[in-house]
Amino acid sequence: MRRDNVDMLSGSITKGLLAMTLPVMAMNVLASLFNVVDMTALKAFGFGQAVGAVGACGTLITLCTSLLTGISVGANVIVARRIGSGDRERADRAAMTALLFSVIGGLVLMAIGLIFAGTFLRMVNCPETLLPKAITYFRLYFLGTPILFLYSFGSAVLRATGDTKRPFYFSVANGISKVILTVFFAGVVGIGVEGVAIATIIAQTIACILCLRRLTRFQNIVKVDFRKPVFDFAELKDTLYVGIPAGVQTALYSLANVVIATAVNGFGENATTGISIANQFDGILYNIIHSPSIAVMPFVAQNMGAGNLKRVKATILRGTLITVAFGATLGALSAGFSTQLSSIMSDVPEVIAYSRQKMIIISSTYFICGINEVLAGVLRGIGKPTIPTISTLIFMCALRFVWVYAIFPLIPNLTFLYTVWPVGWILCIIVHLIAYAITMRKHERKLRAASPAQ
Repeated sequence: MRRDNVDMLSGSITKGLLAMTLPVMAMNVLASLFNVVDMTALKAFGFGQAVGAVGACGTLITLCTSLLTGISVGANVIVARRIGSGDRERADRAAMTALLFSVIGGLVLMAIGLIFAGTFLRMVNCPETLLPKAITYFRLYFLGTPILFLYSFGSAVLRATGDTKRPFYFSVANGISKVILTVFFAGVVGIGVEGVAIATIIAQTIACILCLRRLTRFQNIVKVDFRKPVFDFAELKDTLYVGIPAGVQTALYSLANVVIATAVNGFGENATTGISIANQFDGILYNIIHSPSIAVMPFVAQNMGAGNLKRVKATILRGTLITVAFGATLGALSAGFSTQLSSIMSDVPEVIAYSRQKMIIISSTYFICGINEVLAGVLRGIGKPTIPTISTLIFMCALRFVWVYAIFPLIPNLTFLYTVWPVGWILCIIVHLIAYAITMRKHERKLRAASPAQ
């Protein structure tokens, strides 16, 4: 095992999970912090309205890009499973197929974003005062989606091998480049929304080049060679079997958040800007509590491939404890300092109040979401990827539609509106625990039945 890669099949599980979790966590948190810096730079250089315009696009962009992002999870699981079973040739084919698929999907999504930008933003009730700049940002952002997905899939392949350090380094390069370019475009060139979008595309291109260089030019557990492209439909089928439910689940999360954002947008520009600011800090927390699930998933997949169910169970417990420890501690701090944090990106008291209102409810309960994410990652790793999707459809999407359009009009208070998040997470956790227990019993019976013949 190379020193840059975690051995998921032996050794300390806690150390292994932390070795994979912390770089992913740092990578995602830095990415979120760089977004905060972007917003702060726009405010500092006199582009205050651009903060709301970029924020108005955030949830909608996530909704549009989540399916392909989720399929990269499938690539992570399938490559990890091939490694765990010792089939490196199939691991290489699965990796190459995933990368080629990411480019095709990115081009299709780019066309959709360019054509339907205005339609999508009007559907979510984007305030008219923000709409022109929001459409501009949306279209420019989608010009970079092929690069974004190639980078996302490449990072997923590296993580499947146990290498989380390199994706972290690439993410840091991405973030630093983005901040420098945003400051340049906003402060020197004098463009706000356009500058943020162009900076994002250039920074993602830098990170993508670094990632592909690692996959193609260095000695890795998995190596790809674009001079000999392989598109294996059998590997794609397996990847999509895991990835599509993961992508649909993320899309459903995003759709549910769009429904919430639509309701909030009805309170006016200050509410839209306030929730946009809160989303930046909530995004940081989500990336923290979600990171252990990224580590747990290949851990579980490799050990399922090796038939080591005892190690699978131990991985779940350790992963849950890690996400609760981080989520509960940092969530309490975020809620406690919500006013000070919101003030970083706005001086308007009404905007700060709207931001603080959401952060207090969501930040303090985000550790519950972390437990849900770990269990969802476990189910994907053990071969039950549709369960998290179904539970998300029911408790994170359908429930929010009912909450927003049937219950919220009776109690039109945003604090009440936001409580739908923890309620949905708890219901999903119950379903995931039941599905996990049933599935593991089946695997245990299969192993017991197979052992006498060995």
